[in-house]
Amino acid sequence: MPESNKRRILVASMCVITLLLLLMYYKKMNGFSFTSLQTFIQPQKNGSTFPRQPLPSPPCNCTRGSVLLKDLLPKEQREAIVQRRAKEFQQHKARTSSVLSKLLYALPNSPLQYPIQGYTVRPLTPTLIPVLGLHAGERDSYKVFLNVSKGILTTVTPDTQVTVKGAGTRELSIESISLVVLNELLAKVLYTSSIYHINSGDLAFFRFENHEAVFPIAIKQPQVPVLYHMGTDIRSQVTILTKTFLRYPQLKVLLASIRQFYPDITVIIADDSLEPERISGKNIQQYIMPPAQGWFAGRNLAVSQVVTKYFLWVDDDFIFTQNTKIEEFVKVMEAVPELDVVGGSVEGNRFYFSILYEEGDEVEGGCMIRKSGGKFHPLPGFLNCSFADGVVNFFLARTDAVRRVGFDPQLQRVAHSEFFMDGLGLLMVATCKDVKIGHQPKNKENTNPRYTEFRTAKKSDSDFKFQLHYFKNHLKCIRYS
Repeated sequence: MPESNKRRILVASMCVITLLLLLMYYKKMNGFSFTSLQTFIQPQKNGSTFPRQPLPSPPCNCTRGSVLLKDLLPKEQREAIVQRRAKEFQQHKARTSSVLSKLLYALPNSPLQYPIQGYTVRPLTPTLIPVLGLHAGERDSYKVFLNVSKGILTTVTPDTQVTVKGAGTRELSIESISLVVLNELLAKVLYTSSIYHINSGDLAFFRFENHEAVFPIAIKQPQVPVLYHMGTDIRSQVTILTKTFLRYPQLKVLLASIRQFYPDITVIIADDSLEPERISGKNIQQYIMPPAQGWFAGRNLAVSQVVTKYFLWVDDDFIFTQNTKIEEFVKVMEAVPELDVVGGSVEGNRFYFSILYEEGDEVEGGCMIRKSGGKFHPLPGFLNCSFADGVVNFFLARTDAVRRVGFDPQLQRVAHSEFFMDGLGLLMVATCKDVKIGHQPKNKENTNPRYTEFRTAKKSDSDFKFQLHYFKNHLKCIRYS
């Protein structure tokens, strides 16, 4: 055998071995199999290979040091909690998933023309399907098919050169000996959703001979904009919020420092002290809560009363300094309107973090890691700022964005990162190092023993938080890195 042929056989063998090793590795890591591939892309009766169902998510792997949340459930209630969580998760999927999340792809050299993105209709409203067309070579006759599942298809009454079947139903066929006439009719096809839903979708299948295309139809009720009429002064742009509990000495120091730099800005105080003390002053709003309701309940109350576009969150033992320049925060937020939260520095500590989250499978749930010090690339135009997933307790936030996420009032003591976990994928967050605030020192005069008793988290608080993550966030495990 010639040396060149031996070399070719050797190379081919190595390629086959490498491919098999890669498949074995991928199977081990992701549960891949040829069977699962076949369930993902199944040839249809008409020869189409468009995917009909995505692969189910594989289980995620809990890294070393993770807390296995299911193990912290009360043993006598564990099975009932697991079943209730599974039911709630299915309802969550029904509310949030859409047919539009299915993978679609275009086959090569198709003569079909159709919209691939941006075709949105109002529920129950006839809407023209744009750019529908056929580009084919000469035929004796041309016939196309359209079908949908959540609406009906209509077009104008054709002339004698065209045959239309199924008008007013989910399946429409148009046939003509003239390509020009056919395209004129395709340009007048209307889609009308048949089921009322404010945020749903449909898939339209468009076929000619052996060619098939699928394009998405977004069914959405349009949203009314909610805009904030800001003035040029900081008071019309930002409200300062804080939550206090048994720390009136610190609160008064904070308020005095705010008035030193911002004499007229509105300050909202959520107060769940056991024996409330009246705090008065210009543009100060104090809301008395039932005793010891907790930090997140207080945050929700305070945010609910904001009328400005932004609010600044501060703890009641912070202190404003020359470097506490709220205007710099506003400048960043106005320049980057996609941002929802921008955090600063507390005595040099920015406590920013990233959140690594895998959805996992439907049964066990997801895996999450909160990585302290984790951030992403710098914010364009602001080299002192970087994107992150969470920041310190000193931050400026877009009021309407935070209201959409909310603070879970079930969390009373052990809470902060949890707000950003709930907001993952909903809030765009950045951290900036050039806006700073001070922290008041602790001393005998401002330390309340009863506060320490309430503030110190017990093991039961931590266990409750983990149980909440298991059920509410559908998590299998969590790790603080």
